Amino acid sequence: MSYNFALTGVSGYVAPRHLKAIKDTGNVLVAATDPHDAAGILDRHFDGVEYFTEFERFDRHIEMLRRQEERHAVDYVSICSPNYLHDAHSRFALRIGANAICEKPLVLNPWNLDALADAEKEYGKRVFTILQLRVHPALIKLRKKLQEKSSNTKKDVRLTYITSRGPWYLVSWKGQIERSGGLATNIGIHFFDLLMWLFGSVQISEVHMATELHTGGYLELDNARVQWFLSIDKNDLPKDIKAKGQTTFRSITIDGEEIEFSGGFTDLHTVVYEETLAGRGFGLDDARPSVELVHNLRTTETIGITDSSHPILSSLNK
Repeated sequence: MSYNFALTGVSGYVAPRHLKAIKDTGNVLVAATDPHDAAGILDRHFDGVEYFTEFERFDRHIEMLRRQEERHAVDYVSICSPNYLHDAHSRFALRIGANAICEKPLVLNPWNLDALADAEKEYGKRVFTILQLRVHPALIKLRKKLQEKSSNTKKDVRLTYITSRGPWYLVSWKGQIERSGGLATNIGIHFFDLLMWLFGSVQISEVHMATELHTGGYLELDNARVQWFLSIDKNDLPKDIKAKGQTTFRSITIDGEEIEFSGGFTDLHTVVYEETLAGRGFGLDDARPSVELVHNLRTTETIGITDSSHPILSSLNK
């Protein structure tokens, strides 16, 4: 069965992955919107997509389709717009009788999830999100291994994610905490979701440093103690990574052993779409733990460097 899709934020960074997933799963994109008109990527995937730079005109078009024959109505709305618009665009999808497939973070604040849950009941549709690391084959295998080897001792985990960004980042909506949620939300949420998926719920959460360029702290989960560090500053990259000309460094270690999951990322959005369309998507309850955690990290006071801080934080503090 083929479904009709609409998409918000088509000119943004993550939209190409959604366009590919829609096409790869045998569905049709009928309309898209973005205030920026650099939307030529649409032609790589679909013909004749109706495109709007004004959300109000997009809304009117989708409503027109809904009132036509059922085969023209939009079944799913893919949401790739800036973070602060996610809950509004999800509610839009529900109101026009469609399910939503929304990029993470699904919402910025936990209470937005409550409002979406009420809207799901009211309109009889669902809001799904993209938690692509949960469908990564290597990480599924790791989770199974951890579950099979029960232990009374907590694992020592270190998360390091450095992804270089130029001055544009802080000028854009991504650098505005009220719109992006800050670094922990915008670039860290899928890693925090992964850690809780692997090691259980949060018992302790601390922020040791928080600036525009980097942030880090400590988490204690049911089955792990986690030192974490996130950065968009190229100066934080390890020397060997810089020497190779690489601009991103991603590392998760468990008791000093590196988790290898650098490959296999190409089609993860497509896998999530396949699972969602088959009735096995990630919904509001799946998103809630990470949304609650990053909200707490965003609103808590920094406590400074401690013995449990990530080593890079300690070096930055010198």
